[in-house]
Amino acid sequence: MNIETVIVLIVFLVLLVGIAWMSVRIVREYERLIVFRLGRALGARGPGLVVLIPFIDTGVRVDLREMFFDVEPQTCITKDNAPLSIDFLVYMKVVDSIHSVLEVEDFRGASRGIAITTLRALVGDMNLDDVLSKRDQLNEWLQEKLDLVTNRWGIKVTAVEIREIIPPREIQDAMSRQMSAERFRRAAVTEANGKREALVVEAEGTKQARILNAEGTREAEILEAEGRRQAEILEAEGYAQRLGKIFEIAQGIDGKTISLEYLDTLKDLGTKESTKFIFPTEFMSMLAPLRDQMLGGSDSNGKSAK
Repeated sequence: MNIETVIVLIVFLVLLVGIAWMSVRIVREYERLIVFRLGRALGARGPGLVVLIPFIDTGVRVDLREMFFDVEPQTCITKDNAPLSIDFLVYMKVVDSIHSVLEVEDFRGASRGIAITTLRALVGDMNLDDVLSKRDQLNEWLQEKLDLVTNRWGIKVTAVEIREIIPPREIQDAMSRQMSAERFRRAAVTEANGKREALVVEAEGTKQARILNAEGTREAEILEAEGRRQAEILEAEGYAQRLGKIFEIAQGIDGKTISLEYLDTLKDLGTKESTKFIFPTEFMSMLAPLRDQMLGGSDSNGKSAK
């Protein structure tokens, strides 16, 4: 075998390897290969090993993973003519690999342009305060608007996140002054509420103290009255017992004993310094038994003398 034959064989082997390399594609799990045969789309192939006909079939790889792009700060004019600088992120993924290749040349660039114009349109219909306070709602609106457009390209917009909204310097200064005034107002309101609550608590404590004092006084008066009542009852019972005892003893006393007691009383009166004495009309009738006894004694003595 001469040298020319060897060279021809080597060239032939190289061509075979090159053709085999051109006809085989390895598609990863997160990729799809869109196969074109003589310019006509055959469909998506993969994942795994995909064989193409050399010089006839061509393939375009499509990444199915979620991707994002950064929209640089954009100057937007609000409804009340306030300029704002806004930058945001757009997250998307390919849901139809064939349409993402056939319907649009560069879906990332097209989505970026749509996102910028949509942002300016939305901000132009909002006031400055709404743009600053409704960031989450603005994110949702941007996602919905973008998804409507990119859906026909086989692209799904999964999220839109506004990173920063920068108003002009004079508006920032005004906002700082407004925030300071709001903080002072909240501090004054908080202090006033604290004083009011303190006064309420103090008044409540005073009221409870007065109620407790009144209840204590009332209970003391009740206890004192109860004690007096019990004392009066006991005193009345003792007095009644004394009267009963006197009455019981008086049942065994005759008229003579009572008369003698009257005489003792008169004797005591005679020892006093008084010069006038008043005797009840019943006094003589009470002395009648004693007089009769004395007269009876004299009669018996006279008869005996005779």
